[in-house]
Amino acid sequence: MIREEILRGLVSADYTVIAAYFDDTDTYIRKAAYTVTGRVYKSKLAPQRDIIRMLGLLIKSESERIRQTVVNAAGETAMNDFTGVEFLYEYALCDLHHSVRNAVQGSLKKAGEVNPAQIIPFCRKHILSPEPEIRRTVAHGLELRGRTHPEDIMPVLRLLQFEKHKRVRPMLVHIFGQISYKKDCLKKVTAELLTWEDEKLADECFEEIIKQHHHINNHFRTVETLSPRECEEYLSEARKRHIFFQHTAFSNDNR
Repeated sequence: MIREEILRGLVSADYTVIAAYFDDTDTYIRKAAYTVTGRVYKSKLAPQRDIIRMLGLLIKSESERIRQTVVNAAGETAMNDFTGVEFLYEYALCDLHHSVRNAVQGSLKKAGEVNPAQIIPFCRKHILSPEPEIRRTVAHGLELRGRTHPEDIMPVLRLLQFEKHKRVRPMLVHIFGQISYKKDCLKKVTAELLTWEDEKLADECFEEIIKQHHHINNHFRTVETLSPRECEEYLSEARKRHIFFQHTAFSNDNR
């Protein structure tokens, strides 16, 4: 039913019913609406340009629920083709309502996991925004890709290594904690953090990494990861090696 009504609305360019679904107070109805919109876009049952036009109009709605649903609908297409909906993300990044920004964050995470070639450049573009909420949103948008390919996102996160804002800095620490316990990620994450000039922030990340290993070992027995003690020992040895090589390099440079 939702699919047919959305199709009729797209064909007639009358978005009243679509807007009603996008604005429904029931989360499941809104999810069904944006999922159907994404499927219609991919299947080309309606011209894709018409869907983009509809989303472009609804993103300017006074209802935060409609704007949130538009972003989630855009996320369904961004997993395959980000270019057509990028302007919606540009607009929504500056939205004053937290639910819309959270939708941007969530859909960037979902799209970035499978379409990093388009999502990572977008996040890099905005990672040094003067607006802390934008920095926070795009940084978090990189997290899922980082859980499997930390080397893809760390060059972007590195741009925030001197971050001081009380909302952004903890998010950065959180991201490193979340990706550290995934398979083959701890070594890559550690090597990156040891090169950061803001050693205090790196230390905060290391503390979070240890906390996450404690949490995972206590609550998710089926996850294969280091024990908290093994994690601490690994980080300690990595730091010692790093300091040794730094000292050796410095001594050689001053001969």
